[in-house]
Amino acid sequence: MLESIMFIEILLLIIIFLLAILIFLFFKKTKDVESAVSNAWIKLGLDEKVGILATYAKDIRESYKSFEQLLRVPTERASFGELSLETILSDQLPQNMFGIRQKILDGKIPDANIKSTVGIICIDAKFPLDNYKKMLEVDEPKEKENFKKQFLKDVQGHLTKIAKDYVCPEKGSANFAFAYIPSESVYWFLVNEAFEILRDYAKKGVQVVSPLTFSHKIELIKAGVHAKRLSEEAEKIKNELIKLSKMFKEIDEKWRVFYQTHLRNLGNKAEELDKVYKRLKEEFERIERFK
Repeated sequence: MLESIMFIEILLLIIIFLLAILIFLFFKKTKDVESAVSNAWIKLGLDEKVGILATYAKDIRESYKSFEQLLRVPTERASFGELSLETILSDQLPQNMFGIRQKILDGKIPDANIKSTVGIICIDAKFPLDNYKKMLEVDEPKEKENFKKQFLKDVQGHLTKIAKDYVCPEKGSANFAFAYIPSESVYWFLVNEAFEILRDYAKKGVQVVSPLTFSHKIELIKAGVHAKRLSEEAEKIKNELIKLSKMFKEIDEKWRVFYQTHLRNLGNKAEELDKVYKRLKEEFERIERFK
């Protein structure tokens, strides 16, 4: 045990001694290192490349500001939502299954619609986000809570309008419509903070979706359409088989008439003709014997 402790102490002394040597060499070579780094920096043109990167970074910041500004302006924000909605639809559905800003349901023009097995599904891509943004920007808890309440009030008003305009099965719509939010963060905020509101409006036929959840909904709708088409094709085949069965029955009846009546009568006539032929042949043979 004592020998192990002594060995560890000796090892530590060796390590400390080596570190001292490295520190000494480092300070001694500092000027040489600085000179070498400076020469390498110039030869490789790193100063110019860093300048280019700085320019790129500035451009990225400006682009981000422009994008952020776009999301602040309600009309441009709505256009962004409609564009992302159209992209999802065109990526996942054939052209004949959806429409963009088409006049349907007695003159109503939703941002998009999907032709499904349960009727036309309307989609609204506009969403009131002004108070949500203000809620994120303020730090004072009471003020933040006020903006939150106002945002949820805006959401309820918007969902009520969607239910009124686009959930009308008597006019050909499905018994539900989609409120599309082009932001996953806003969607999950509502799921966590306003779940009761979303549940109540879902019962009224308004389903709030984000890009991710909307994509899953589309796949389910598409599967339903494909299933209906398969069912329709199976029904067509069934109807064709029924027609074929009826045709065969008609042919069978005609064949029986032909066989039992005409063909059998023809057989009887053939036997009579054969008997007459045999008698005639016998007569010719008898006459031939008189030669």
